[in-house]
Amino acid sequence: MADPQRSRRSCLAVPGSSPKMIDKARGLGSDQFFLDLEDAVAPLAKAQARENVVAALNEGGWGDRIRTVRVNDSESQWAYRDVVDVVEGAGRSLDTVMLPKVTGPEQVSWLDLTITQIERALGLAVGSIGIEAQIEDAKGLTSVDSIAAASARLCALVFGPADFMASINMPSLVVGEQPPGYDVGDAYHHVLMRLLTAARANGLQAIDGPYLQIKDLEGLRRVAGRSAALGLDGKWVLHPDQVEPVNAVFSPRQRDYERAENILDAYAWYTSEAGGRRGAAMLGDEMIDEASRKMALVVAAKGRAAGLPRQDPWQPPES
Repeated sequence: MADPQRSRRSCLAVPGSSPKMIDKARGLGSDQFFLDLEDAVAPLAKAQARENVVAALNEGGWGDRIRTVRVNDSESQWAYRDVVDVVEGAGRSLDTVMLPKVTGPEQVSWLDLTITQIERALGLAVGSIGIEAQIEDAKGLTSVDSIAAASARLCALVFGPADFMASINMPSLVVGEQPPGYDVGDAYHHVLMRLLTAARANGLQAIDGPYLQIKDLEGLRRVAGRSAALGLDGKWVLHPDQVEPVNAVFSPRQRDYERAENILDAYAWYTSEAGGRRGAAMLGDEMIDEASRKMALVVAAKGRAAGLPRQDPWQPPES
């Protein structure tokens, strides 16, 4: 099965209709990219964009990043051809298919079955290509639990803020920012926490949508920081300048990463025979126990995925 735990701190959106932008994307430092066949591609350019996407995936040069294609939504006239052409043409060079505007589990089931049939026809390992489901309206959010449980292929739930804002009649034209007049709290807190909870209950990652004010990097850091603080795994980026700030926001601080690794090492030692088989122990001025270990696992996993170095490993006390 596709691995749902790979790092997705930054996910770069790349229009499938632009070979120039596709080529540029190869040299950027995002954890993931998706070649878009949906909103970024005009109706008359859809067919050519499919060919561009297949060629770009097969040509390679993407390193170890997650390779994703966003197809058109399942109710559209393009969805079937998108899935068939892309998976048949580049299934061996594809990690996940992103399905937008998901409103119920049946859409995920349709995509799962279609990919399964193509994998079998091509002799690919069944389940090797994952699915990412994009939640973009009120109906999708109310069905998010059943969507998250709809397929073993699912790797991530993705928030689509622009369509969601329109679906609930939010009076704003600035995607990713607080709506005018909302001066206390975060208007997106419920949406993101709802999506995050459904994702975690099913072993999935949760990804925030884009921030469209491309030149406002401080605003990007502020908005991304809210999502990262909740526990989301990453955020979409639309421009090369957004990649580094988003990667930084969704990576733990070095000192927090070091502390997490030390908690794991210390707890493993203290609960061992050599360490006295203790379920709770002191690490510096802090008591650590099983709950501490679980919390440390989260931070350590994020640090490892970000490639942070470990500089000061914990050592057992001398007897």
